[in-house]
Amino acid sequence: MKFETYARLQARDMAELVNMKEIRPCELLEAAFTRLEQVNPSLNAVVHDRKDRVMAEADDITNGQPFSGVPFLLKNLSQSLAGEQITSSSRLLKKTVSKTDSHYVRRLRESGLLMMGHTNTPEFGLKNTTEPELHGPSRNPWDTTHSPGGSSGGAAAAVAAGVVPAAGASDGGGSIRIPASFTGLFGLKPTRGRTPVGPGAGRQWQGASIDFALSRNVRDSAALLDVSQVVQPEAAFQTPLFSGSYQEAIAAPFKQPLRIAYTMTSPVDTPVSRDARKAVEKTVGWLEQQGHIVEETDNGVDGIRLMQDYYTMNSGEISSVTQRLEYAMGRTLTADDMEIETWLMHEAGKSVSAAAFSDSLKSWDTAAASMEALHRTYDLYITPATAYTAPKIGELSHSPAEQEEWRRKMNEAEGNDQQQLIWDIFLPSLTYTPFSQLANLTGQPAMSVPVHLSEEQLPLGVQVMASKGDENKLLQLAFQLEQSDIWVGQKGNPMMTST
Repeated sequence: MKFETYARLQARDMAELVNMKEIRPCELLEAAFTRLEQVNPSLNAVVHDRKDRVMAEADDITNGQPFSGVPFLLKNLSQSLAGEQITSSSRLLKKTVSKTDSHYVRRLRESGLLMMGHTNTPEFGLKNTTEPELHGPSRNPWDTTHSPGGSSGGAAAAVAAGVVPAAGASDGGGSIRIPASFTGLFGLKPTRGRTPVGPGAGRQWQGASIDFALSRNVRDSAALLDVSQVVQPEAAFQTPLFSGSYQEAIAAPFKQPLRIAYTMTSPVDTPVSRDARKAVEKTVGWLEQQGHIVEETDNGVDGIRLMQDYYTMNSGEISSVTQRLEYAMGRTLTADDMEIETWLMHEAGKSVSAAAFSDSLKSWDTAAASMEALHRTYDLYITPATAYTAPKIGELSHSPAEQEEWRRKMNEAEGNDQQQLIWDIFLPSLTYTPFSQLANLTGQPAMSVPVHLSEEQLPLGVQVMASKGDENKLLQLAFQLEQSDIWVGQKGNPMMTST
C-alpha cells in the first residue's frame, strides 16, 4: 500500500475495509511499519516496537469489531501491555516488563486495535516537552528542530507523521492538548472517570490524569471514546455513561445557539503570543458567524494558587513513586538516578505535610465550583490551547551547571521555599502552556482544535472546555470546525506529503 493511500484513511475507514474483507490487517501493519521505518530515525517517536508479535496477532483479528485490524501505538507511561517493556522514560525502569495489560489497553485491544509498540514520553510524564535522557528527544514533524510537546510527544509525532491514524495518550496537565496544539492534531481530554484506570490504582495523579488518545480527525476520537468509556466500580471516580453514540452525536446540529465565554489572558500572569491571540480571535469570529453568542469573561479562578497546589500534588506523587522504587530496589535513590525535575519534585515532596497535601486538593474543588458557576451561563469556555507555538528542542532543558545549582538550592531550602523552587524551575515551560491544567484539576472535558498556523508554519490550537460529562458538545463543535475553512489539521505539514 502506498503511503498516500494509507495516510488518507481514518482509523474507522481502515476497520471498515478490514470488516468488508477488502484489505487484511497485515497489509495495514506493513504500511504502518514501513512509514515508521522512514520517519522514526528523524523523529524518535517510537521507543519500543513489537513488529513480529503484532504481525502474528493480526491473524487472530475477528471481523466486526469497531477497530478491526487498525494499527495503534501506546504511550510509554501507564498504558502497559502484558509481556512488553514500559519504562516511563526513567533509567530506573529501563528493564521493566509489564505483567498485565492496563484496563485501558484491554478495552482498546477488545475493539480490534493492533498494538505496534510504545511512544516516547518525558520521565514520568512531568514535562510539556519530550526529551528524556533515557530515550532522547522526540521531534516535531512540522519542523524537526522543534518539540512535538509532552508528555504525549512521541504519540503526537507518530500520528502527525502518518505512522498511525491515532495513538494512545494521557493527560495530567495538558499532555494530550499540548502536543495536539504543537502538531496540528485533534486532542480531547475526557471527563475525569470517563475511561478506565488500573489495575493496582483507582486514580492517576489524584484524578488529574486520564488516559485517552490523539488523532488526526474528530470521528476517530469519537469512535475511540465510544469503545473506551466505562463505569468502573473499583475506581475512585465515575461519570455516567453517555447514552448515545459519540460517532452519531458529532454530526448533529446544535438545537439552539450556544453561549460561549472566552479569554486570552494567561491564568498565571505570563505573556501570551500574538499567534495564540489570533487563534482565539479567528475562532470567536467563526463562532459568531454561525450565530453563537460569544463573550470575553473571567472565570473567577485563582490561577496562580491553583498551579501552586498542582505542583504540591506533583511533588507528593513523585516522592511517593520514589519511595516505592526505593523499597523495591532495596536502596536509597540519589540525584544521579533521575532527571533534575524528578529529583527536585521528590525532594520537595518529602517536606509536604498531610495537611498541606489535603489543602491543595481542596483548591481543586473550589476551582471546580467556580467553573460550574460559569457553565450555568455559558455552554463552553475557550482559551488558547498553548500560549506559543512549539519550543525548540533543548530550549527548556538545563545544562549540567544549572542542574547542579538547582540541586544546591533545593538542599538549602526548607518548606515553602522548596515549593517556590519547583515553581521557578517549571516557570519557563509553564509560560508556553498555562491554560491546560485547569481542566485536569476540575475534572472537566477539554479539547485542542487545530485552527492556526504561524508565519513560521507551525500550528497552534485553541482549547475548548465544557461541563463534566459534556464531551458530546465538544465533539459536535469540533466536527463543525473540521468542516470549516479555519481548520488547519495537517495542511502544510511537510512530512505528511513526503514518502
